[in-house]
Amino acid sequence: MLQIVRDFREHPAFDLRVPETPAAPILLDSPHSGAVYPASFLVETRLDTRAVRRSEDAYVDEFCLPSAERGIAVLRAHFPRAYLDANREALELDPGMFLGTLPDGANTTSHRVAAGLGTIPRIVSEREEIYGSRIPVGEAMERIDGLWRPYHAALAGTLAGLKRRFGLAVLIDCHSMPTTPRAVVGDPRAEIVLGDRSGTSCDGRLTDIVSSLFRAAGYRVARNKPYAGGHITEHYGWPSGGVHALQIEIARSLYMNEATLAKTAGFERLKRDITGIVGELAGSWRGIFDGTALAAE
Repeated sequence: MLQIVRDFREHPAFDLRVPETPAAPILLDSPHSGAVYPASFLVETRLDTRAVRRSEDAYVDEFCLPSAERGIAVLRAHFPRAYLDANREALELDPGMFLGTLPDGANTTSHRVAAGLGTIPRIVSEREEIYGSRIPVGEAMERIDGLWRPYHAALAGTLAGLKRRFGLAVLIDCHSMPTTPRAVVGDPRAEIVLGDRSGTSCDGRLTDIVSSLFRAAGYRVARNKPYAGGHITEHYGWPSGGVHALQIEIARSLYMNEATLAKTAGFERLKRDITGIVGELAGSWRGIFDGTALAAE
């Protein structure tokens, strides 16, 4: 639900729930479902509230929260993606957006920056410009230092704690995807797209099992096309080091009206299914990684 605040000194930037005794080495994170908007940003943007919210992974965090009650760690951003994108490098910035000089080490040439989708995004919905004029570099750095860095410190710290406790950690990076035509690659009918950076960010057996569980629940599943995983999956996925990262993209048409952002009748079913799938993973993670759990595909 949309919430307007003065700034993130009066509202937490994110919510981290780590059980005292975790049930499994799993962390669910939702970096794009935040709907807490600073009032100054809504004045700054040239878009109305409905338009600027089109980049949200609306309600995805609500699919994660029931698992927190069952002993699974959950991290969810409250800041909106249009304000700051946590699924980017810290300094993936478009110099044309800012007044002033970017800091040393800024990545100004990535394909995401070129597309207008850097750490401080330029557009929403692949075409709509967020700002009517350039913004000060200092403002961008306040967002990065105040939101991006603490979020990633929480993410990295939680994964490290799970790995110490269990010997490995599993990050499930949760997102939603629009139903309007996406990339020309991949199955346009897919309702769930699993991204493991083409087999490099997690053990393939994890992808196999998650795919099997979604298919068994009645969903059409694709892998890596058109979404192979973003910065979080790429950066934290280190299978040889015992950290496995898998991105999940969920079709918004399954659970919401994409024009109004209203939940539909499919929301509760999808929440139950995702909670059940996470529960299956929590109960079988040892078998997944030692090879005794078999995907039934």
